[in-house]
Amino acid sequence: MPPAPKYRRVLLKVSGEALMGEGNFGIDIATVDRIANDVKDAAAAGSEICMVIGGGNIFRGLAGAAKGIERATADYMGMLATVMNALAMQAALERCGLACRVQSAIPMSSVCEPYVRRRAIRHMEKGRVVIFAAGTGNPFFTTDTAAALRAAEMSCNAMLKATNVDGVYSADPKKNPAATRYETLTYHEVLARDLQVMDASAISLSRENGIPILVFSLHEQGQLAKVLRGEGRATIIEEK
Repeated sequence: MPPAPKYRRVLLKVSGEALMGEGNFGIDIATVDRIANDVKDAAAAGSEICMVIGGGNIFRGLAGAAKGIERATADYMGMLATVMNALAMQAALERCGLACRVQSAIPMSSVCEPYVRRRAIRHMEKGRVVIFAAGTGNPFFTTDTAAALRAAEMSCNAMLKATNVDGVYSADPKKNPAATRYETLTYHEVLARDLQVMDASAISLSRENGIPILVFSLHEQGQLAKVLRGEGRATIIEEK
């Protein structure tokens, strides 16, 4: 029998770009299914899981604003993209036999539930995965900040940031092979070194609420469950 997870309730933050697979746009169903199976394995090990998924594979607010769309409008468009991604992930989780609910910060009752904190907690207590969509529901806030906010509201033991590399580096390891990988960091070190793991608001919110951030590779099958057991390869950001 596998060891019990070190983190009992966690929020998993996945970028929208991660859902593209090898493509340049949109949603790759095979990639979404692989992520869903990793989440299923982690849930089977005993962790309560909620998720936030970005929308950059469909529309990115900052990019839209740069092309002439008013920033607030562009951000709302990005929030709607995250709802599409959340519904795709919900379908994938249900295909692999895991109950899931999508809650949107922008009410759209024909499509998913509105965000209600106590209802979300109850879903997780019953073993369901909850996906929080539409960011915070407000423009000018990233999905990283939304993830940190929801992690605090759900009283999560940790926030997991799934990326393309196996932790936090001093520079992009794909562009600079000499980049240094960090095993552990403090919140202050991340901000002071401008490491760009998550935006400053998300880091500060996590520090204020004492929520560790674990950065790991999304592309290694089974890594999520290992990280939750405290065995996987990840950079841990917390107060020392």
